[in-house]
Amino acid sequence: MDYDWLSDFQALAAHRSFSRAADARNITQPAFSRRIRALEEWIGTALFERGPQGARLTAAGAHFQPHVRDLLVLLDRARRETRAVGDRKTTALAIAATHALSFTFFPGWIRRVMQSQALGTINLISDSMAACEQLMLSGEVQFLLCHVHEAMALPFAADRFPSLRVGDDVLVPLCAPTEGGGPRWTLPGTAAQPTPYLGYSQASGLGRIIAACGGLEIGATVTGLTSHLAATLATLARDGHGVAWLPLTLAAEDLDRGRLVRAGSDRYDIPVEIRLFRSAGRRSEAADDLWAVAEEPVPSGPG
Repeated sequence: MDYDWLSDFQALAAHRSFSRAADARNITQPAFSRRIRALEEWIGTALFERGPQGARLTAAGAHFQPHVRDLLVLLDRARRETRAVGDRKTTALAIAATHALSFTFFPGWIRRVMQSQALGTINLISDSMAACEQLMLSGEVQFLLCHVHEAMALPFAADRFPSLRVGDDVLVPLCAPTEGGGPRWTLPGTAAQPTPYLGYSQASGLGRIIAACGGLEIGATVTGLTSHLAATLATLARDGHGVAWLPLTLAAEDLDRGRLVRAGSDRYDIPVEIRLFRSAGRRSEAADDLWAVAEEPVPSGPG
């Protein structure tokens, strides 16, 4: 018995015309007629009465009709559910992460996750926070890894995009050192000597966090260069162009080697969380496995 025969039966019962039903099924009328006859032979009785006025159901055909409808529904549901089971096993994980975390936090974090759970193929998309948000909202990725601060506004409803803290970080004002090892600029800046400020562009999540954290009292500043890339600002800071608030996960090695130094006391530091957001509408077995590992307690401290 061919699945198409059931759909052919439904079409002929609805149209009561072999020609119209064949058109609806997008096949020739002779081929359609052969399939109806094949179904009747498989059942073992006539399902339609042919006549000048078209085709109408026999008593056996009327009895068969609700079973055909139920069979088509059950078969379609079984196909969709079976495909979903297969997708849960084979679909690659798509994770968006901001540039700063893609190069620093993500490699070590995903390595720890995969030590606990085999996840299959992972597609990491590294971009600005603004671009990552759009990927998440449009359903193009299952997860988003980013820096978050309680004062920062996010477009994710908790019921559609649950999140977990998977790490901690700190934004620290840093600049190049003098020959003596001290900061080339110190906070707060003054009117006589304003601090050259290396800022983040509007697409940057870190810039959004800094803007949301008013009251830092950094004094007089003059904006020099801006970028949505923390790595670019780190390079500019090392080259002596000004002060940048950089995540410790990115700047720790520069601090250890003395290429960058603090431009102010720790009262200018901005503690932030590293959070993993999940799209509730993009479920798969691999996504569930990653989330289960991510739910395990996270030790405190940057990185």
